[in-house]
Amino acid sequence: MRILKSIVVATALTLAMGTAANAQRTDIVIGMVLEPPHLDPTAGAAAAIKEIGYQNIFEGLTRMNDSGEVLPALARSWEISEDGTVYTFELAEGVTFHDGTPFSAEDVKFSLDRARAEDSTNPQKGLFAAIENVEVIDDTTVEVTLSAPQGNFLFNMAWGEAAIVSEASAGTNQENPIGTGPFKFDNWARGSAVTLTRYEEYWGDDVYLDRAEFRFVPDAAAAIPALLSGDVHAMSNMPAGDALSQIENDPRFEVVIGSTEGETILSLNNAREPFDDLRVRQAIAHAINRDDVIAAASSGLGVPIGSHMAPHNPAYVDLTDTYPHDPERARELLAEAGHADGFSATLRLPPPPYARDGGQVIAAQLRQVGIELEIIPVEWAEWLSQVFTDKDFDMTIISHVEPVDIGIYARDDYYFQYSNEEFNAAYEELTVTADEDRRNEIFQDLQRILAEDAPVGFLYQMPKIGVWDARIEGMWENWPLAVSDLSQVRWTE
Repeated sequence: MRILKSIVVATALTLAMGTAANAQRTDIVIGMVLEPPHLDPTAGAAAAIKEIGYQNIFEGLTRMNDSGEVLPALARSWEISEDGTVYTFELAEGVTFHDGTPFSAEDVKFSLDRARAEDSTNPQKGLFAAIENVEVIDDTTVEVTLSAPQGNFLFNMAWGEAAIVSEASAGTNQENPIGTGPFKFDNWARGSAVTLTRYEEYWGDDVYLDRAEFRFVPDAAAAIPALLSGDVHAMSNMPAGDALSQIENDPRFEVVIGSTEGETILSLNNAREPFDDLRVRQAIAHAINRDDVIAAASSGLGVPIGSHMAPHNPAYVDLTDTYPHDPERARELLAEAGHADGFSATLRLPPPPYARDGGQVIAAQLRQVGIELEIIPVEWAEWLSQVFTDKDFDMTIISHVEPVDIGIYARDDYYFQYSNEEFNAAYEELTVTADEDRRNEIFQDLQRILAEDAPVGFLYQMPKIGVWDARIEGMWENWPLAVSDLSQVRWTE
């Protein structure tokens, strides 16, 4: 009897061990460069906010996949009036927020009215400017009326800033985000990581992961050992530096080079002398050698741009030759503008390696034409406060990752304080134009105006360097939105 019992116990242990060995993992650690200032996508411009939370914690009426296609989300379907001004959305049923509060059309009305209100703090308030009225028809039907047709309205509603929130929790979402998505907020260890867990009452398709940790890994020096050791399983967009080849040649990892909406630019304060002079801005454009900046700041993988449009966009125009690299011409333009001996300025650089590394190269290039830059490294919160909000800067380097965001140049109060009546008129026409061919024509006109007026130094389109454990599936190849959507991510063994 004792022998038989031993055999039974040993067999049970073997089966249990085999089951455990073959079980798929349900946790993941995602590395990301920047720690967000908070976690509410409707109240902050930092891309890191959306990278963690949007399409994981929060959802919108519509959403995007990694090809940039607009798909249903909380709005399961919609009808558009013949004149293009009224959108009737049929909403998903059985949806709850993570605190158990039922979702309804009232939440859509609250979120859109809040985003477009006069005192709105939404960082993309312009997305909602065309909304004239939001009316609740019943619990699962909401009607949105626009002041004029807006060809990209459904596209705009897929942005992170258009997340639908509950009035009950909207005021505390920065520290304790509560949405309707497949994952709920669990913990934020400041300076280290944000942890999400599966929301068991999620209304949509089941997800594979039970737990996801977003760990802050600031640079390649930290990212490489974290990946090699297995402490980090994936990075949606890795600061690879010169170490990319080390990962590419390792069969344990998948390396996928995709595209982003990240127009990386040398932003200039157009309301401050001497940058309010076109000749000075043209001189800066001629002084920049994009190839050298790309080599230093994006592992040579960035695509040069001459205006504010992603090269993969069907409306893209290659305008990189508008102001070719020509230091002699740059010096001539500075002399014409009264700066024959050059001038001094500050260059405030936020933490990302692309900004810090690219800034060193640009400072050296501008020095060759007589522009002396004092490089001032700033932390992310300081950049958001001093540069983005207070507009207290001369130059800075930043990647604008919002999709098709050329309209920021029509915002007179935007941080680089650019204003051009011709551009504004063309953009106003774009917002009321639904015909795709005509929209593309206007987009091209807008790009040419910006290229010639040089309100910023157009550098390159940021590549998306995705690196993850080869056993992981479902990570986004491209970044039409800078989000780490985990809804389809799973381990294959």
